[in-house]
Amino acid sequence: MREEVESAGYCFPYLHDESQDVAKRYQAACTPDFFLFDGSMRLVYRGQFDDSRPGNDIEVTGKDLQAAVDALLSGQPPLPDQKASIGCNIKWMPNNEPG
Repeated sequence: MREEVESAGYCFPYLHDESQDVAKRYQAACTPDFFLFDGSMRLVYRGQFDDSRPGNDIEVTGKDLQAAVDALLSGQPPLPDQKASIGCNIKWMPNNEPG
């Protein structure tokens, strides 16, 4: 994972949830699954990064998540149209499924 961060040039926190406790607490369903919280730790956005998908030739822009951040920073209410993330489902460890 350190090699991935370095080679991709990530400038954001990137973690390995070895126990899967974080994924369970957030009720994450797939990767990537984006969560944006306000200053009071209230969830204001949970959704996709943008409409790009592997092979669909749509440019990666992050427009959906960026719009949510912009709304939050300008004091606007959460975006009403929040499209769910689509990605690889989480592979739960045996006997560790949420529920």
